[in-house]
Amino acid sequence: MEFRTTIRMGDNQGWLHHSDAMVMMGSCFSDNIGAKLRQAMMLVDVNPFGTVYNPLSIAASVQRLMDNDPVAGADLFLQNGVWNHYAFHSRYSMPDKDASLQRMNQRIERGHDHLRTSQVLVVTLGTAMVYRLKATGQVVNNCHKVPAHQFERELVSVRDIVQALSTMCERLRQFNPSLRVIFTVSPIRHIADGLEVNSLSKATLRVAIDQVLRERRDSLLTYFPAYEIVMDDLRDYRFYATDMVHPSDVAIEYIWQTFQATYFDDRSAQAIARCERVSKRLAHRPMSGNREVVERFNADTRTVVRNLVKEYPYLERLNLL
Repeated sequence: MEFRTTIRMGDNQGWLHHSDAMVMMGSCFSDNIGAKLRQAMMLVDVNPFGTVYNPLSIAASVQRLMDNDPVAGADLFLQNGVWNHYAFHSRYSMPDKDASLQRMNQRIERGHDHLRTSQVLVVTLGTAMVYRLKATGQVVNNCHKVPAHQFERELVSVRDIVQALSTMCERLRQFNPSLRVIFTVSPIRHIADGLEVNSLSKATLRVAIDQVLRERRDSLLTYFPAYEIVMDDLRDYRFYATDMVHPSDVAIEYIWQTFQATYFDDRSAQAIARCERVSKRLAHRPMSGNREVVERFNADTRTVVRNLVKEYPYLERLNLL
C-alpha cells in the first residue's frame, strides 16, 4: 500500500544546464529557490525589484526590465523617513532621495542586461489579490505601510491575468527569442484574508497559467507544480515552518530536488552537487584560534575553488576567489 500521493513529473527534460543564466521573479518562494541556485553556483538574478506577489505587478516589472525604463524622481514618495517607489521593495528605500533613485535605476539596468542574456525566466505567482492606489488606479508591488484607506483591494479576474501574462510572453519572445519561461504557483499561503480567499486566489492563478499555456502553445513555456508538490504530495504540517504559512527547509529542499530532476541534464546534476559542497566550504569559518590552522584551511579552500573553476570554466564569471 502507498500512504501518500506523489507528483509524477515524467522523464527528465534535460534542457537546463549548469552554465545557463536565469532570472527569478515573483513571491518569496523565488527567493527560496534562487538561494538554492546561488548555492549551486549558477548565474541567477533573483527578484530585481524585491519580492513581488501578484501577476499584474510581476508582468509590469518584467516589462520595465525589458524596456530598461528608469524610475523618475517624481515617482518617489516620502514615508516613514525614507523614499519609496511602489514598484520596489522597501530594501531599496533610503533616507536620501537621490541615493534611493540611483539604487533603483542601477538595479533596473542590471536586471535588463541579465534578462536579455538569460536562458530561463522562472515566474512564481503568489496571490491574485492586488492593491490599487485610489488616486491613480495603479496596482502596487508594495504598499510601504501607506494607510490602507488609500488603496482598494480586489481579486484579479482570470481574464485580466491571462491578458497580462500573455502580453508579457509576447514581448519576451521579441526581447529574448530563445528564453524559456517556467511558471509556477507559490505554495506559501496568504492567510491574512482567510483560508477561503487564499484557496480562491491560488485557484485563479492556476487556471490563468493553464489558459496561457493552452492559448499560446509555445514549447518554450512550461509549468512547474511547486504548489501541488506541497499541497498534494507532502501535505503535512511538518513540512511547514513554525508560522504554518511558509514551507519548511525540508520542503524547499524536496522541491529543489524535484526541480533538478525535471529540468537539468545529468552532467549539470553532477556539477551542482560539487558546487553545493564547495559553497558550504566557502561559507564555513573554522572555529580555531590557531592562525596557522585558519590560514591552511583558507589556502586549501582557494585550491579547491581553483580546481573547480578549471573543470567548469564558466564559473569564472562569479569571481569566487
